[in-house]
Parts: sequence; C-alpha cells; structure tokens
Amino acid sequence: MMMIDFQTYFELLNLYGDYAMAVDSSDWEKWPEFFVEDGTYRLQPRENLEQGLPLCLLALESKAMIRDRVYGVKETMYHDPYYQRHIVGMPRVISVERGRDADTIHAEANYTVIRTKYDGESTVFNAGYYRDVIVRTPEGLRLKSRLCVYDTEMIPNSIIYPI
Repeated sequence: MMMIDFQTYFELLNLYGDYAMAVDSSDWEKWPEFFVEDGTYRLQPRENLEQGLPLCLLALESKAMIRDRVYGVKETMYHDPYYQRHIVGMPRVISVERGRDADTIHAEANYTVIRTKYDGESTVFNAGYYRDVIVRTPEGLRLKSRLCVYDTEMIPNSIIYPI
C-alpha cells in the first residue's frame, strides 16, 4: 500500500462511507457532489475489463451527465421501487501522484449492494469493486473517476440507482 498520512486516509474513509450513505438513503441530489466537474462514473463488467473491452453498462462522462442521471432516477424512470444497502470494504491505496497543486489518489475498495424490494426479501444485487481516482478540492476529496467493476454480467434486471 502506498503511504498517505492519517488525516488523508481518514478523509478517504469518509468519502467512501458518505457516498454509500447518500445513495442508500436515496439522497440523489448529493450523489453528483462526490465528483469534480469533469468527473466520470462507469459501470463495467469484470469480464470486459479483463479482456480490455471498453463496453460499459453505463458511462457518464461529466458531473453534468451525473446530474442528468439523477433527474432520470427521480423524474422519468419507472420501475419497481427498492431499497439498497452498500457494504464497502476498506479502501486500498494503489498509488499517490504528487502534484504541484494537489495529490491524486488511486484507490480500490470491494463493494456489495443488497437490494430489498418493498414487499420482498433482501438479496445480493451486485458485487464487485470500485477503481477510483480521487483528487483534493477546496471542498475536500472528490472523485475524478469511479469505475464500478461488477463481477458478473448477469444482473437481475436493470441498474437504476448508483452502485
């Protein structure tokens, strides 16, 4: 693991925890605020990533596109509603690039998303890992990119809410 100071690692833990809490509580307006303006969010099956194939289930190329996805989730998508609960492992720092203005952290963390339909039982909905590029901003640590690599191409319907 690349060494970073305790304060930065604590902020990294909070970024991961706050992200999970925001999407688990359906606080969709907060979701884009975890990203910088040119931040990206992608969902990609592990098989495609390992074979070097670029196809993603979802590819949002800016904070504006992420905001548009929020609008879609809240206003235009019709689906059987459900709750989700993220279980996120401890982030592992892969590398730190020391920059003139700020550091860039490359980190990964395993995740599992549990889905509970309002009238049903809880089931594992999605599992995989985050591959993140994180930068420091005046507002704190933010995602420059989040790649959600999910372990199986067999997803139980469509993915509506953020992973």
